Amino acid sequence: MVVLQNNKKAFLNYNVEDKYEAGIQLEGWEVKSIENHQVDIANSFIKIQGSQAMWVNARIPAWKLGEEKSKEEENRDRVLLLNKSEIKRISDKQEQSGYSVVPLKLYRSDSNYIKLEIGVGKGKKNFDKRKSLKDKDMKRRIDMDRKKYNF
Repeated sequence: MVVLQNNKKAFLNYNVEDKYEAGIQLEGWEVKSIENHQVDIANSFIKIQGSQAMWVNARIPAWKLGEEKSKEEENRDRVLLLNKSEIKRISDKQEQSGYSVVPLKLYRSDSNYIKLEIGVGKGKKNFDKRKSLKDKDMKRRIDMDRKKYNF
């Protein structure tokens, strides 16, 4: 598995409870741009429309050596390939207040397909975000001290 893009903001802004692996319907130029790490998933989200999951607001710029694409094509909604039962579970969670569906990482699977890992999580408040950063910093300092004093 080769990770092409991570969404670091997702774990800062949400308590991720469930994770799902989804395929994406892409065009050829989009695949080439993603392989060159030219993709922005930080501000994107997943929306359920009827019986389909859509990846909204993901910006994949046109491949440099290919033809020029318009801004509408770069920011178009992309269909996610999920089972009906997974879509049902995600939509049930999303209907509850405070829950959102966000992309976590974009990667190339072992079978050579580009996959999107999505997470269903509840949004954090500002004090929760500060506590998470404080805990992360404390853990990093403890690890540095252990390494320094050979514990």
